[in-house]
Amino acid sequence: MNNLDSINKLIKMANQIGTFFESFPDREEALDGIANHLKKFWTPAMRGNLIDGIDTNTASELHQIVTQAIHKHRASLLSGVANSPSSAEKQSAQH
Repeated sequence: MNNLDSINKLIKMANQIGTFFESFPDREEALDGIANHLKKFWTPAMRGNLIDGIDTNTASELHQIVTQAIHKHRASLLSGVANSPSSAEKQSAQH
């Protein structure tokens, strides 16, 4: 499976999560729910790949609510992701 196939599968799964939470009347609760789901059930690598897709504009098919949730909770979603900017910042802060 190539990287494009991989990101497309992640986008499809993330959009399914977003569709579920989109029905919540409280938008902030929905954004928090999406992020919590990604944090609990996705591996750090999956989260990192999806965020990389957003950063490189290869995740344009991602629903707006999912993108908003990721932007709002970016730091916590990158927690545990190897080579993420937040990981590098934590390491340099320790030295």
